[in-house]
Amino acid sequence: MSRRSLLLASISLVFVGSGLMSKAMAQSGGWPEKPVRMVVPFAPGGATDQTARVWGEKLTQAFGQQFIVENRGGGASGSIGIESVARSPGDGYTFLYTPNASIAIVPSLRKVGFDAVKDFEPVARTGDALVGFTVHPSLGIKTMEDLVDYAKKNPGKLTFGSSGVGMGNHLKLESLKNKFGIDILHVPYRGGADTLNDHLPGVIHIMNEPITLAHVKAGKLILLNIDGALKHPAFPDVPTMRELDMMDAEIPVWFSLWAPAGTPKEIREKLNAKMAEIAKTDDMKTRMLAVNMIVPEQSPEDMRAYLIKDIERNKEVIKKNNIKVD
Repeated sequence: MSRRSLLLASISLVFVGSGLMSKAMAQSGGWPEKPVRMVVPFAPGGATDQTARVWGEKLTQAFGQQFIVENRGGGASGSIGIESVARSPGDGYTFLYTPNASIAIVPSLRKVGFDAVKDFEPVARTGDALVGFTVHPSLGIKTMEDLVDYAKKNPGKLTFGSSGVGMGNHLKLESLKNKFGIDILHVPYRGGADTLNDHLPGVIHIMNEPITLAHVKAGKLILLNIDGALKHPAFPDVPTMRELDMMDAEIPVWFSLWAPAGTPKEIREKLNAKMAEIAKTDDMKTRMLAVNMIVPEQSPEDMRAYLIKDIERNKEVIKKNNIKVD
């Protein structure tokens, strides 16, 4: 073998060896050795971005490496950013931070370039929204029973504003309508802030988004319920969907962290363990509650099973109500 061939062979072995060493270090506890990207598939400022930044700060402190929130908006209900993560290497330095709507609802509404179950590995459930239906005080509605009675007596006269066709809050409305056989007009907006601008003066009668709760505290809106089974500490007298025996009409809003398929199990387990530890601290509980979130305990295995169940539940609502997007 010529001297040139020997040199090239030696260089190749160095690169191969360094690659194997990096992977071995990651799997043996050396991870993270450089900044980690947490891709949020939406523009800054929304609930997804807000909670991701809280987690990014906490993980940066815990691991001594930057956990950088990277906003990859661009439309398609988050699909563009999600597809970018699905195509990323599973090296432990790129993760997806997303609400369930983008992975458990959108793929049933339009063609996307990813498979939520096959293309990602679960890491951690990062927050469940504590939210409920709010109504404008001018209606005189005080309870969920009042709302149903009003809707039955005035079919089609109530309006509900959502963040868009097929979004989680839209499906919440459709599930409520299905349960009680009521007719409420759905009015899609570009986002929660735009909807709120019409909800506060009573142009839109009903909403279901965390952004409304500050205005409930200020007495500008009436909160009828808390979705799901857990009480909101700031509204202890407001009944949950479970207390109202309405869990069959529940469409949960939850947030989570996912790794591209192929990411070493050791990295995912290490990150999950640290996030579970952080979630139990008083400071984290306070900060998440400030944005109307709680962090439930859930293993990655249960998280995947929950996603599959969520996809099927939402698919049924979409089919039953013939929901389509342009």
